[in-house]
Amino acid sequence: MANVIELDQVSLGWRGRIALRDISGAFEQGSLTAIVGPNGAGKSTLLKGIMGSLAPLRGRIRILGGRNELACLPQAAQLDRQFPISVYDMVALGAWRRVGAWRGFCQAEHERVLQALETVGLADFAQRMVATLSGGQMQRALFARLLLHDAQVLLLDEPFSALDSDTTDDLLALIRHWHEQGRTVVAVLHDLDMVRSAFPQTLLLARQVVAWGDTDSVLGQDNLHQARHLCAGDYL
Repeated sequence: MANVIELDQVSLGWRGRIALRDISGAFEQGSLTAIVGPNGAGKSTLLKGIMGSLAPLRGRIRILGGRNELACLPQAAQLDRQFPISVYDMVALGAWRRVGAWRGFCQAEHERVLQALETVGLADFAQRMVATLSGGQMQRALFARLLLHDAQVLLLDEPFSALDSDTTDDLLALIRHWHEQGRTVVAVLHDLDMVRSAFPQTLLLARQVVAWGDTDSVLGQDNLHQARHLCAGDYL
């Protein structure tokens, strides 16, 4: 399998502070990988570096096909829920790279939006304003937007945070479907039981790579103890 994301001695940070140091490794095409680690380990920082919103202080990040192949689900806390936009319009933004600023939104794209909303269980929510959605409904809408992106590489930052079990199960099933389609999925997660049951590959961070590979091997007690020690905090 080809590597879709390669990291070569990458260090990331800001204002003179290094948050991640000397990260090297690769995400293979079609892989399903969890990124885990203690609080402050640099998990979200790594996603920002891959997406290009944070430039490496050192090293190189290579993306097969360029960053147009990437789509990212941000943490829910980073979103402005009060912006006056309907669920339909927010999901439709996922088609931006196909439609652009000036082309009309054709019937085929309209049908894609409706199909995405139906897939995530929000078929009757198209005209609702996003400010009226519950946390779980909002996360479903964000997954629908990812469906409109139709990207080959999906980066998910804490996609199941504070969700009920039904929503979690539905969205995890969608992630499994993407994996079965051969897409590459990378998700920042805290639930190690979920990681062990659903994610074949794991990257364990503690401001550096502690272990990266097969999940059962990575999440051994020695590695988890080392991660706790390196971050000097409680492991989540």
